[in-house]
Amino acid sequence: MRKISKENSPLVYVAMSGGVDSSVAAALLSTRGGSALGGKKQGFNVTGVFFKPWQPSKNISFCLWKKDREDAMKVAGILGIKFKTWDFSKEYGQDVVKYMVTSYRKGITPNPDVMCNKKIKFGLFLKKALAEGADFIATGHYARIKKTKDGIYRLLKGIDKNKDQSYFLYTLAQKELSRSIFPIGDYEKPEVRKMAKKFGLPVYNKKDSQGICFVGNMDVKNFLKKNIKPKEGNIILMETGKIIGKHDGVYYYTIGQRHGPDIKIGGGPYFVARKDVGKNILYVTKNAGSKYLKSEKIGLEKVTWVEKEPKMPYVVSAKLRYRSSSIGAKIIKSKTGRYELIFKKPAKTPAPGQSAVFYKGDKVLGGGIIK
Repeated sequence: MRKISKENSPLVYVAMSGGVDSSVAAALLSTRGGSALGGKKQGFNVTGVFFKPWQPSKNISFCLWKKDREDAMKVAGILGIKFKTWDFSKEYGQDVVKYMVTSYRKGITPNPDVMCNKKIKFGLFLKKALAEGADFIATGHYARIKKTKDGIYRLLKGIDKNKDQSYFLYTLAQKELSRSIFPIGDYEKPEVRKMAKKFGLPVYNKKDSQGICFVGNMDVKNFLKKNIKPKEGNIILMETGKIIGKHDGVYYYTIGQRHGPDIKIGGGPYFVARKDVGKNILYVTKNAGSKYLKSEKIGLEKVTWVEKEPKMPYVVSAKLRYRSSSIGAKIIKSKTGRYELIFKKPAKTPAPGQSAVFYKGDKVLGGGIIK
């Protein structure tokens, strides 16, 4: 965790969701947290901030945000820190929800978590916190920040490889990293829960949130159906070129996705190999190892770098989705500024709209959106 040496206690605004991770992050930065662990005061003046999320209507709530806010308030009370609620529902709807729905309409699969971090947590939240006099913001992300002797801030994977969230943070650059703290990045999840219990926090055994907040218990496909009208179309088997069934809208499907009885074909499962949005055709294959589910290279757009752009071409380890293993690849850049990622061996099912994130060991270099 970042070490601070100031005569006056720096002011840190901690994003508190009511979950165990952000609660322990706040505790580690507070006097109460340091004392509970038998350690020294961390030297921070902490204020907890809860974000009111977007809701589809005043009468429908997919998120139990009021209960989460209550949990966050209880934790703040136990820690003896100030607590605020900021209504980001409008911005969340505009910058995250609209982005998500618009992307699916185009036939691509977006990553709303990346956009939420970029626009809300390290955009709006950081800007507002600094405007109120905060020196830093902190979140409960499993990632680390390290400042080099040259004054460069590096973004590193979290110690807990299973919970590491650096993939979702690749858009952060020096401006954001220099003002951010990830208190739990040096710990594994079981340790975080043990600390929460030792701090006396009632959320120590609270279940981790699953999926996208504003979707709640509703799966993404059903959420999309409320925003994108279903449109029946043909399903074509890649190996034969023949129509083998019907689907309810290409927008709802992701390249590489496995499907069984939810698409009207017998003898599944099938894997989505391609989508033709204009003609509303879904192309599938029955073979999980099919050549139709692999690519030797992909194009990238909206590429960003944590530090400075390296000299091209550049060899990296790349992650094409959050839970996938890293694969060897080379980044090249054309004279017109277009980026391509060429894989050491064919990569499985890169989905357009998802993020390709570049690593060197534990260090995050940057990333881009798969075209």
